[in-house]
Amino acid sequence: MSKIPLLKRRRSRWVSVTNLITIPILLLVAWAIRQTHGAIFLEFFGLLSRPFTPESDPYLTTQLSDQRLLELDAKAAELEQQNRQLKQLLGYVTSQSAPVIAAPVIGRSPDEWTQYAILGRGSRDGVQVNNAVMGIGGLVGRIMVVTPHSSRLLLISDPNSSAGVTVSRSRALGYLQGKESRLALMKFYEKVPDVKPGDFIVTSPVSRLFPPGLPVGRVKSVNLESGTVPEATIELTADIDKLESVAIHLKTGSHE
Repeated sequence: MSKIPLLKRRRSRWVSVTNLITIPILLLVAWAIRQTHGAIFLEFFGLLSRPFTPESDPYLTTQLSDQRLLELDAKAAELEQQNRQLKQLLGYVTSQSAPVIAAPVIGRSPDEWTQYAILGRGSRDGVQVNNAVMGIGGLVGRIMVVTPHSSRLLLISDPNSSAGVTVSRSRALGYLQGKESRLALMKFYEKVPDVKPGDFIVTSPVSRLFPPGLPVGRVKSVNLESGTVPEATIELTADIDKLESVAIHLKTGSHE
C-alpha cells in the first residue's frame, strides 16, 4: 500500500519536470513562428517532401525554360523600344542650335497624370523655371519648379496651362489651353481665322513663354461659331500619356 503514494509522488515530479522543459520549448517555437512568419513550417514541409520529389522533372524543366525565354523576349522588346525612343530624342537634341539636354521622367502622380511630371534633371544641369520641354513629337510643357537634381514639369494638357500658338500654314494666332487629355483647345484672336482640319500648330513667334516654331499639334476640328471667339480642337503631337524621356531647352532667349 505504501508503494502507491510513492509512485504518485514520482509521477507528479516527472510531470513537473516535463512541464518545466516543455513550456520554454513551446514558447521558443511560438517566438520562432512569429519572427519568421511561418517560414519554419515551409522549411519543414520541404524537408519532408524532398525524398518524394524527383531530382529532375523534364516537364517542369521545359516549363521553366519556356518561361525564362518569354521573360528574356519581353525584356529585349522593352529595351528595343526604349532604345528607339532615346534615339529619336537624342536626334532632336543634337539637331538644335540652342542648348538642349535630355531628361528622364522619374515620377508622375495618378491623381495629376495630365498635369505634372517630375524630371531627373535640375539646377545643377542648368535647368531653370519656364524652360520649354519637348517630348517625342512636340511640345509637352514648361518647367515650374527646380531643385538641384530634379524639376517639375507643367504639362500643356493641364487646364491651367496656356501657350501662345499659331497656325503654321496661315499664321493665324491664338492661345492653347489643356483639356486633361491628348486634345487641347485653341482660341483665336481673329474673328474669322484661316484654319482648317489638318493644319499644323506651332508655338507663336510672339510667345513670351516658349521659343517660336516648336511643334504642338494638329487641328482636328474647327468651330467658328463657338461663342465669343472662334475655337479649334487640337490633337497634341506628343503622347502626353506615355512620357518616359524629354528634352529641355535650357535657354529661351527673349522668351524667358
